[in-house]
Amino acid sequence: QVHVVESGGGLVQAGVSLRLSCAASGGIFSTYVMGWFRQAPGKSREFVAGVSKSGGRTRYADSVKGRFTISRDNAKNTVYLQMNSLKPEDTAVYYCAAARTQTVLPDVWAYDYWGQGTQVTVSS
Repeated sequence: QVHVVESGGGLVQAGVSLRLSCAASGGIFSTYVMGWFRQAPGKSREFVAGVSKSGGRTRYADSVKGRFTISRDNAKNTVYLQMNSLKPEDTAVYYCAAARTQTVLPDVWAYDYWGQGTQVTVSS
């Protein structure tokens, strides 16, 4: 079983950058697809970005494509989400998740292990 813990959230102004980190433990990190999701108040949880086991393939939601970058360091058991040009609509709780799938999927149901989330608030 994998345990994931997010960090790096905060309150920032629109236009700035923020980097989220997710540290994993309890499993073989390199055998899991990793993803970032977010959930804004009153909305359902949505896919933000995902990265393959090796880090060679990534997938993004259209709303963040070109602004966010997901990466992973298998030696450190950590996945990152670099968020640039933040907008107020990026405000949400951001969750890290691990999946035992073979490919990067954008579906909540595909992910087996979830963190507690980290709040990102972007002011205008």
